[in-house]
This record gives sequence, C-alpha cells and structure tokens, in this order.
Amino acid sequence: MCWRLQERGWTIGFHPAAMVWHHRRNSIRNYWKQQIGYGRAEAMLERKWPEKYNGPGHVRWAGRMYGPGLTRLLGWRRPRIYHGQWGRAPFQSLYEPAPSLVAFLPQMPEWHLMTATLGAMAGLSVVWSPLRLAVPLFVGAIVPPIAQSWLSAAGACFPDVPRPSLACLGRRLLTAALHLLQPIARLRGRLKEGLTPWRRHGTVRRAPLRTVATAIWSERWVSQDERLVALERRLKAESACVLCGDVHDGWDLEVRGGMLGAARLLLGVEDHPGGKQLIRVRWWPKIPVRGPLLALALGGAAAVAAQAHAWLAVAALGIGAVLPLVQIVEQCMAAMATLQRAVGLLRDGEG
Repeated sequence: MCWRLQERGWTIGFHPAAMVWHHRRNSIRNYWKQQIGYGRAEAMLERKWPEKYNGPGHVRWAGRMYGPGLTRLLGWRRPRIYHGQWGRAPFQSLYEPAPSLVAFLPQMPEWHLMTATLGAMAGLSVVWSPLRLAVPLFVGAIVPPIAQSWLSAAGACFPDVPRPSLACLGRRLLTAALHLLQPIARLRGRLKEGLTPWRRHGTVRRAPLRTVATAIWSERWVSQDERLVALERRLKAESACVLCGDVHDGWDLEVRGGMLGAARLLLGVEDHPGGKQLIRVRWWPKIPVRGPLLALALGGAAAVAAQAHAWLAVAALGIGAVLPLVQIVEQCMAAMATLQRAVGLLRDGEG
C-alpha cells in the first residue's frame, strides 16, 4: 500500500496515534505457519515490485523499531533513542546511523542456507581432509543466530512470571527458539514461492553477451528524459526489474537478470534542424564480481581435490563451480534480451 501511494505522488508521514493490529499465534505450529506465510508474501511482493528489492531479495528499508522483546542486533553499541530537549528533536535516523549489513546477516533467511552449505562441505571432509577448514566456519555460522536469539529473549518482559524462576527461564528459552525459527520458516516460504538467490528475471532468449550500440532516427522532438521514462515504463510493463542510474553513474537504466547478472543501457539524443533527432542507444552486460569469485574459489578447490584423487569432493565442488557460471550466462542473456526487445519497440515506434 505504501509503495502504491508513493508511486502516485503521495507522501507518507509519521503520526504518533497510528496503530497496527497484529494477531499473535498461540502455538509453535501456528507461529511456524505464520512465518512461512510471511516468506511467501515477500516472494509475491518481489515479483510485483522487483525494483524495491536488492539482488539477494531483500527490501531496502531504513526505519526504526523500538520496544522490549524485539530482535537484538549483535554489536557493541547500545541502542539509544535521542529525543532532544523537551522532545523537540527530529527523527532518530538524523542522529544515529543505520545498523550495518553485518549486524543483520544472522537474521537473514539466506544465512541459514549458507550454514547448510558449510555443513555439507564439512561433511565432505570425510572423503577429503582439507575441507575440514569448513568445520570452524560452520560452527562460526551457527553461533551468531543462537547468540542473537538469546540476547533478544533476555530483553523480553514477562510481567506475570516472577524473576528468577524456572517458569521465567522456560519462557526465555521458548522466546529464543521462536527467534531462531523465524528466519528458517521465512526461508522455507521464500524458497517455496520462488524467491531464491538464484532466481532469474525475464526469459532466456538468444542475445549477444557484448556491448551493443545502435542509432534511431526520429522525425519528432522528444526530450531525453521523456524517452527514458517511456523506455522504463515499457520495460516495467514486461515485468522487468528496472533500476535507474544515479547522478554519478555512467548508465541510465539497468535491467536485473538476477543476483549474478544484469544489463545496463545508456541513451543519448542529438538534436537536428526541423525538430528531428538522432537517438543513440548502447547497452551491455553487467556481471557482479560475486559470481566469478564464487566460481573461481570452488573451481580452485575442485582442482586441488582432483590432485588428491578425492573424486566425490571433485564432483561436488565442480558442480558448485559450474552452476554460478551457468547462472551468469542465463541472467545476462535474459537482461540483454529484454533491453534488445525494448530498443526494438522504440525503433518501431519511430519508424
């Protein structure tokens, strides 16, 4: 709802009397189903508003939540609400920087996906001993969510239970377990609905994986901004994930094919006498560094395992190295094909 209002030009403000009613589930099973539903809802929103999400599939949000019992972020800074003298200070984000991405990592559903991957690599150490290096990484991935869950449970209040008591300890353990289950349930819902790190936007079609440039002659004068806005709307109408370049970027539009591949477009207009224009368009594939680095690391490990004749480890690591490369090609081709089709429609409209 907020995104629809902002898209129509409305402004969302703060009101202290605003309330949100939340129905709390009365059993662990119902809580588990609720969190799975939240994960599925995130996937549905991502399909409808892909430009609001980043590559891994998370919303860009910089708000603040206050109150006891909330999830405590790991870090050495204590949370502080700055309200100023007589409560006249503006919003908190003007005085305190937003928490870093590292503090949120143990809360992300994909953290547990990474933990499972490290666990599988640690299990392969039975057939190839160098993979024992994954064991401390696996343990290190398990500890932060558990610590964060316990810290969050320690900050919860139970007014009807005396402190200290076994009943209070039991409730804290239950609260910690719910904090720990929440991202796992969301991960299951996101995976069931297709919101995966390897998801792809668009359909893979034959498209060149290189820089493409073209020129389009137009008999009518239209400003460059209007042409870019029309091109952006045309791309969004085809359910493409479109991002707009910033003032310092060397590109105008980016079509995201997925987490490992995208394509960028740059448009320029030359004015000619009589209100005529020559539109120059250039687009090219964009490969984030995370994909090649992952493939290189797993491929190098597979090569070392091959020298030790640990063929089971070679097969697992080799497949893990090939999959990112395949995803890079598919996602870049999907993004390039989407831009190529949009530029073709632009050419047809000027013909």
